[in-house]
Amino acid sequence: MRPDLDDPAVAITGLVKRYGSTVAVAGLNLTVQRGQVLALLGPNGAGKTTTIELCEGFLRPDAGRVRVLGLDPAAEADRLRPRIGVMPQGGGAYPSVRADEMLRLVAACAAEPLDVEWLLDVLGLAESRRTPFKRLSGGQQQRLALACAIVGRPELVFLDEPTAGMDPQARRLVWELIGALRADGVTVLLTTHLMDEAESLADRVAIVDHGRVVAEGTPAELTSGEPDHQQLRFRSLPGLNLALLTAALPEGCRTSEPRPGDYLVEGHIDPQVVSTVTSWCAQHGVLAHELSVARRSLEDVFLDLTGRDLRS
Repeated sequence: MRPDLDDPAVAITGLVKRYGSTVAVAGLNLTVQRGQVLALLGPNGAGKTTTIELCEGFLRPDAGRVRVLGLDPAAEADRLRPRIGVMPQGGGAYPSVRADEMLRLVAACAAEPLDVEWLLDVLGLAESRRTPFKRLSGGQQQRLALACAIVGRPELVFLDEPTAGMDPQARRLVWELIGALRADGVTVLLTTHLMDEAESLADRVAIVDHGRVVAEGTPAELTSGEPDHQQLRFRSLPGLNLALLTAALPEGCRTSEPRPGDYLVEGHIDPQVVSTVTSWCAQHGVLAHELSVARRSLEDVFLDLTGRDLRS
């Protein structure tokens, strides 16, 4: 019997996956509603890829429950596979196969595939249709992998770093295509390391660390924060004495120089704080420019939750 269409596209409860003594996923809970674009974010080793592979049915959980389109992805793989599209990072094609051959092969496995010629054209691959996969650029390989993931008209698409290696034009094209998938009611679960990509594309964002979801919500919800988490940014000469600036500001304000010449004031930013910063700069002969006040970015939230140290 076909599952109820009111069921979530993905429902994960208490998911656990171990590799020997290493716990890759540690009791993860996640729900993706149908027709929604959800971005799964996390540092390297956080458990994102393992979670996706469990949803795709390539791995079996050690504990917990996974349902994708109402089905068990491991036990009911034959029923699920025709209804999902998978875009692995790195393309996943035979090195010598031509672009159009690969796409036609995947299309032949679908009951009602999209038109191959149209899809090649939409993704800017028409002129490379006869080029072997190994000779395609990294961005072209990614676009071909995306074409293979959606040519079968799936209800749910898994995209792993969909714009990796792409130039800005190709990246924008893929963003527009993902928007079109959403408009057609297709559910999209994507992983990305690009915070602006997640903010632009995702209806909801889930941040994973150490095998668990540590924050979830819309991009606006995650970045809204409290009044004392606002930011004032400005540019000037590098190496300003921030101890003096901090002393001039109200209690609770923090200052930093994330990059040479880029300055950040964090805290409760009101007109008095803005006036204090500009007055301090004037008193010390400092020309401040590109001054702006904004909420925290998704990258700020991500780093606050997962740490700022680089992981291998």
